[in-house]
Amino acid sequence: MVVVPSPTLVAEATRRSGAVWLGRTGEPPALVWHLWHDGGAYVVGGGPEQELPVAAGDAALVVVRSKASQSGVVVAWDCAVEAVEPGTPAWDEVVPLLAVERLNSPAGTVDRWAAECVVLRLRPTD
Repeated sequence: MVVVPSPTLVAEATRRSGAVWLGRTGEPPALVWHLWHDGGAYVVGGGPEQELPVAAGDAALVVVRSKASQSGVVVAWDCAVEAVEPGTPAWDEVVPLLAVERLNSPAGTVDRWAAECVVLRLRPTD
């Protein structure tokens, strides 16, 4: 029997975590920083940013670990990976929020991301 975590647990645990483990279903995950916003986790990768182990269209798994003990899993959730394209309403809403969350974000970050990076939304699935 597969246990699907509650949407509330997924949202709260992921929102409180500054980083999560992300990987394609069945592959080892990698640690990535993210922003929880509007029912999904958003990540930036490519160019000078973090490497992402997933791409748009993938089925993936997000693992949120305990801050107290990185070995303890708070929740794991399946997700669909969707691209957030520059110039779209989603981009205009989310990317400035991501830029604020990025540590030591240099001037021009949003423009650089549009030119060199990919922004992905990790949408929880059942």
